[in-house]
Parts: sequence; structure tokens; C-alpha cells
Amino acid sequence: MDTRTFMGGNPLAVIVRLALISLVVGIVLSALGIDLSNFFYEINRLLRDLWDMGFRAFDWVLQYMALGALVVVPIWLVTRFARGVRGDKADE
Repeated sequence: MDTRTFMGGNPLAVIVRLALISLVVGIVLSALGIDLSNFFYEINRLLRDLWDMGFRAFDWVLQYMALGALVVVPIWLVTRFARGVRGDKADE
């Protein structure tokens, strides 16, 4: 296997490019307060926060859906019964 094919170009150029990208990512992570000693702790915390946020959003949706159902379902039932009493077969 050719090293140019494996590396995706000239090996020296690829190494320099990877070093520059690593430097930029390192600066961004450092600005976010993440260093080598707490990297895995921060990743774990990030995943837990995303997990919790997802379920909080689900809880938020359910609360508003239940609140809206307090109004929508009785109105729907009244209209269904009214159509049944009048003999209106518009839905069928």
C-alpha cells in the first residue's frame, strides 16, 4: 500500500495539517475549561446533561399536551355527541 494513498496526500503535509488542527482544537477545548486531567469527566458530564435535557424536553411537551387536552378533548367530545344527535354523517 502506498503511503500517499493511506495518508491522503504527502505524509509530511498531512502531519503538519494534523498538528495545526490539533493545536486549534486544543485551544478551543482549553477555552472551554477542558484539560487533559478532566477530559473524560467533562465528556461524561456532557453526555449526562444531554440525556437529562432530552427527558426534560419530553416532560415539557407532555405537560403542555395534558394542559391543552383539558380544553381540546371536551370540545371534541361535545362536537362528536352533537353530530351523533343530529345524525350528521360528514366524517364517514
